[in-house]
Amino acid sequence: MLVLRLLPAMVAGPLATRLAHRWPRRRTMLAADLARAVVVLAVPLVAAAWWVYVWAFALEVLGLVFLPARDASVPDLAGEEDLPLANGLVLASSYGTIPLGAAAFAGLAWLEPRLLGDAGFLGSRPYLLAFVVDAATFLVSYAFVRTLRELDEPVHRPPAPGWAAPGGGRFRDALGLPLVRRVVLPVCAVALGVGTLFSVGIAFVREILGASETEFGALIVLFGLGALLGLGLHRLAGGRAELATVRLTVLAQGATVAVLALAPALALAYLGAGAFGLFTSATLVGGMSLLQSRLSGEALVAAFAVFHVLVRAGLSLAALGAGVAVDLAGAVRLPLLGRLGPARLVLLAAGMLVVASAGAVRLVPEGVER
Repeated sequence: MLVLRLLPAMVAGPLATRLAHRWPRRRTMLAADLARAVVVLAVPLVAAAWWVYVWAFALEVLGLVFLPARDASVPDLAGEEDLPLANGLVLASSYGTIPLGAAAFAGLAWLEPRLLGDAGFLGSRPYLLAFVVDAATFLVSYAFVRTLRELDEPVHRPPAPGWAAPGGGRFRDALGLPLVRRVVLPVCAVALGVGTLFSVGIAFVREILGASETEFGALIVLFGLGALLGLGLHRLAGGRAELATVRLTVLAQGATVAVLALAPALALAYLGAGAFGLFTSATLVGGMSLLQSRLSGEALVAAFAVFHVLVRAGLSLAALGAGVAVDLAGAVRLPLLGRLGPARLVLLAAGMLVVASAGAVRLVPEGVER
């Protein structure tokens, strides 16, 4: 499954930036929505398991093509002072609907045999109704995107002095932009923190802190509430995302992971879950808003291709690395901290690495004096 996360990222980044040269962003999003609807409809119809991996790969690539075009379009629909709020709403609608989707799937899975029965072609395709509804959601997105005629002639803003370098909208051009090079580090750090916590943290709170199913559910709720608060953090800080604020939120996320690693009881983990959600979402919103307010056109699409590719790849690699590290590591006794088991040790190391990466973020763009 890790390969299914990494290979699409390698393919979709260059593909998204190539489409930015040839197609308007609206057309890219429309094509991606239609293609995803077709892929989702095809999943329950295949007879061999390997086809599921093919469609999963295709769906991941199409998603990574859609996301840069979507995020690069936000500045054309919202003013600069509203970018953090707009990005917060985008992230909330993207990830906040996951529990709703899970509930809808459970309801449709219960309803399908009662509507279609268990005989014939439809009866032999379990979860077909759920996939049909899922495909329909992409058609709803298609209908809304189609109304955004202003995206056919996007607003081109001059780049902020010192943040953008000459170049096209290709993937490698985005890596050469000074702003992108600065946003890359906090984005990778956030991916490291999230990937490690979700790989190791679930077993940590259940097996080491002894959380019950109900208590674990409460931790997830607190993480979600913290993430919602983080979406509005930049708005409360003045409405404009700054790299200094992003650096602080990355540092705070790393410190939260490190503190969670040392948590002696579940009560502290409750506070940590909310804080982790807050600082993670605030960093992502800040990074997105920085790119949108200082870049435009093909360079912005390419920058978001880099952004999303690194988030996906970073999450996967961090989760894999953390799992392997826990399996290989042994208990260690540290001064002042005492004996730390493998899970605590890996979480502590990840938190400290995120904190160190925050300190490495340079605030002054190349060519601009302090």
